[in-house]
Amino acid sequence: MKREIILKVKSKFVDKFRNGYPLIFKEAILNLKDLKNEGEIVKLVTEKNKFIGRGYYGKQNKGLGWVLTNKENEKIDIKFFEKKLISALNKRIAFYNSKDTTAFRVFNGEGDGIGGFTIEYFDGYYLINWYSKGIYKFRDEVINSLKKLVEFKGIYEKKRFDTSGKYIEDNDFVMGQKAENPIIVKENGVNFAIYLNEGAMVGVFLDQRDVRRTIRDKYAKGKTVLNTFSYTGAFSIFAALGGAKKTTSVDLANRSLNKTIEHFSINNIDYEAQDIVVEDVFNYFKYALKKELKFDMVILDPPSFAKSKKFKFSASKDYKDLLKEAIGITENNGVIVASTNCSTFDMKKFKGFIDTAFKEMKGKYKIIEEFALPSDFRVNKDFKEGNYLKVAFIKKLK
Repeated sequence: MKREIILKVKSKFVDKFRNGYPLIFKEAILNLKDLKNEGEIVKLVTEKNKFIGRGYYGKQNKGLGWVLTNKENEKIDIKFFEKKLISALNKRIAFYNSKDTTAFRVFNGEGDGIGGFTIEYFDGYYLINWYSKGIYKFRDEVINSLKKLVEFKGIYEKKRFDTSGKYIEDNDFVMGQKAENPIIVKENGVNFAIYLNEGAMVGVFLDQRDVRRTIRDKYAKGKTVLNTFSYTGAFSIFAALGGAKKTTSVDLANRSLNKTIEHFSINNIDYEAQDIVVEDVFNYFKYALKKELKFDMVILDPPSFAKSKKFKFSASKDYKDLLKEAIGITENNGVIVASTNCSTFDMKKFKGFIDTAFKEMKGKYKIIEEFALPSDFRVNKDFKEGNYLKVAFIKKLK
């Protein structure tokens, strides 16, 4: 077993950890200087040396590591990892049995009992995302457990433990057979092109599955749809397949053009009948306003932080102003799909941004649907920050 470091927890934080809070954060620890090497097992104790929990030291943007158990006799070994993986796999049986969805999250970090890494499934291939050097020290335990428990075509990994959470360029292939580039997976019957070994991102964010399906099945028919920060066009594809009159996809990244064309093409949609615009979203809003363009549906799913030559965007500070831009180009009785993955505020505060934006635009609205993370993105009820996704379908009233 790996060497164990004893960490003393300040008395005012003891109950927080005892009640199941999993993130080890520096303000809670008295003897930070004893932390030396990431990957070391840590034992959390009270100032009087009473056991609180056991976890590991691994720095990521959120904190110093994760508590993995509150049971004093439970060891953090390969059996521990195996047990957590079995539990997670059992909770995804419905996904494994689905014919029309072949991409989902198998293990969601602290939501499945071990913070610091996630595992995703793409039609027989598994992708492990590592978020700290600390958890990467348990790489063998995770990979050997996975290898033992599932049949797979291949296993890939992405190291995302640069201190800023950035991806570390590497060959991401681990074992099995190499995937074609791209592999085609399905989500609710729709095709996606997934690149397992081409940078940090694979081509689609799986946490928006329920939102995309809802746009296709309930809102897109006969509508003009603007998809901003469109990335590879996933929302646009679902809108087009739902019978949208026309989609417009806007993203600043040059690669978004080819990736969006590819997504339309593998779903047999004529991409030339759609608009794909490579431009700063903030500039596009100004252009649309000037040209008096209006859309029946505007999809807003910005990154938590974004920077272009002229604009800086931070969801916690600027989402309200972004919404005001969207309100200005949405038809009366049109729908704005407002989404954020920023974990520093909750749905209540998000609704506050929506309310303020409409008040400042002297408009009326009604929230008609709300979404959080889908069921494969399991969350720890004692770690609210882990439930980061907030989506509101907002009807702009006359």
